[in-house]
Amino acid sequence: MQTEQENGQLKRTMKTRHLIMLSLGGVIGTGLFFNTGYIISTTGAAGTLLAYLIGALVVWLVMQCLGELSVAMPETGAFHVYAARYLGPATGYTVAWLYWLTWTVALGSSFTAAGFCMQYWFPQVPVWAWCVVFCAVIFGLNVISTRFFAEGEFWFSLVKVITIIAFIILGGAAIFGFIPMQDGSPAPGLSNLTAEGWFPHGGLPILMTMVAVNFAFSGTELIGIAAGETENPHKVIPVAIRTTIARLIIFFIGTVFVLAALIPMQQAGVEKSPFVLVFEKVGIPYAADIFNFVILTAILSAANSGLYASGRMLWSLSNEKTLPRCFARVNKNGVPLTALSVSMLGGVLALFSSVIAPDTVFVALSAISGFAVVAVWISICASHFMFRRRHLQSGQPLSALQYRAPWYPLVPVLGFILCVVACVGLAFDPTQRIALYCGIPFVALCYGAYYLTRNITSQEPEHVAE
Repeated sequence: MQTEQENGQLKRTMKTRHLIMLSLGGVIGTGLFFNTGYIISTTGAAGTLLAYLIGALVVWLVMQCLGELSVAMPETGAFHVYAARYLGPATGYTVAWLYWLTWTVALGSSFTAAGFCMQYWFPQVPVWAWCVVFCAVIFGLNVISTRFFAEGEFWFSLVKVITIIAFIILGGAAIFGFIPMQDGSPAPGLSNLTAEGWFPHGGLPILMTMVAVNFAFSGTELIGIAAGETENPHKVIPVAIRTTIARLIIFFIGTVFVLAALIPMQQAGVEKSPFVLVFEKVGIPYAADIFNFVILTAILSAANSGLYASGRMLWSLSNEKTLPRCFARVNKNGVPLTALSVSMLGGVLALFSSVIAPDTVFVALSAISGFAVVAVWISICASHFMFRRRHLQSGQPLSALQYRAPWYPLVPVLGFILCVVACVGLAFDPTQRIALYCGIPFVALCYGAYYLTRNITSQEPEHVAE
């Protein structure tokens, strides 16, 4: 009898704690630690809170849809499999490449952000040099084995979760004067939330930054990606979805509230994490250094999750015979080495961005990645809408579904609409508009490539292991 490796298959070695922390690890990273500064500077404090509340609603809607799909059909590379089945094979192919783009580009922005963190201590060393080092570290973590990756990600993410809780507690104490400010100034209280008015630039910036907010929340959908490598997915996935969403809403809204209350709108940006800005203001010795180190760990954790996701998406495309068979080959540890190596190209984007213009290119990379993940979320909502519709049309009872999204069809329809509106918002922001210039032609290219290559790849022999 052939083993999973001989069949070119991935192993089911992840447990509940791995899946929950993998999802949290993918989310609590570059978007929260750096993009929040950009959002505060664009929309103001109250606008940022509102934007994140809307983002939390979108994530909840999308994850309800994904929960029903992934419990009914647990597959590695889930999104494109569902899209191919319920929206058409060309759409499934395009969704897979969009998600690959999401995380490969996010690798670039993560490594750039990690370089920013290191410059806090070593301002004379260029960002690109640190990018090279971190590329090697993250690649090494991923190629050993899935279990090793998952265990590493568990501890990476645990550090982040503890840090976020500590940040909310200490930041809240500084807001109300229980911890003194570094310069001896009085506690800001809630004055920064409305210092420039509730919405200093009107409501349009909130729409403009919705993709950036969604980029910050991206990673929750990793639960669907990892379903094919999870023990007892029917039991594990619902638990992971419920706990992940609850924690994310608490962590994100609590964190953004503290950041918005402590950082004046004019001081926010992306070249220095707003978390570090906060603890430079608070009178706790070495707090800024400690948090800068933790943020570095968090960003590398997100990059770790990102390389995992993009590599698995290429493996899944090849396994579905829409890419050459070399991408589906796995080594003796069940790791798709070729797929991971190609996905590491995102690290090259980091080197490029950190040499040209780190601050502006960072926002552009984040916008491209955000557009891609929102497009994937759109496909998840549409796939769920069609899945439930066909399920009911076939005469099967709802009780046959072990996990059901509530309030169908409102949940998938509202999720779909909010994601489309977020993409439209990109057109109004010159710094993020490049996401549309790159994203829309990329979608068209994927559809064209599918129809050009499907006959070639379908004629190749079955996959073999390395």
